Amino acid sequence: MRSIEEVREFFSKDRYAAAAGAYVEEAGERCSVCSLELNENHLNAYGGVMGAVYFTLADFAFAVASNAYLDEPDVVAVSVNIAYMNAARGKRLTARAECLKEGRSTCVYNVSVSDDTGREVAAVQCTGFHTKQGRK
Repeated sequence: MRSIEEVREFFSKDRYAAAAGAYVEEAGERCSVCSLELNENHLNAYGGVMGAVYFTLADFAFAVASNAYLDEPDVVAVSVNIAYMNAARGKRLTARAECLKEGRSTCVYNVSVSDDTGREVAAVQCTGFHTKQGRK
């Protein structure tokens, strides 16, 4: 298993998530915790957090959880469903990703996104595909 520093180094190459401010807090086997400090660049015209910010952080947490433990990362998302639960309050979002099912060619993860007040702001389910089938 990679160290947290190795995981952070690898995923720093995810330029979109890095530019948005996504950060790997924890990475384990088939789980992760990632965070993002909110700023004015994350707001929509109404002054709320843009839905794409929730989605980006959840997708990043899924990528970390589903790939960090592999010698050669190979999981890509094929379907992601998001339910926006509440408007974020505070200055920080946290996404927790956990594996529900790991198969030979596909995997399913739940990602919960919450704000720094503890409110769940998005519930996300990600289905991934192992591009190098037969790996677990």
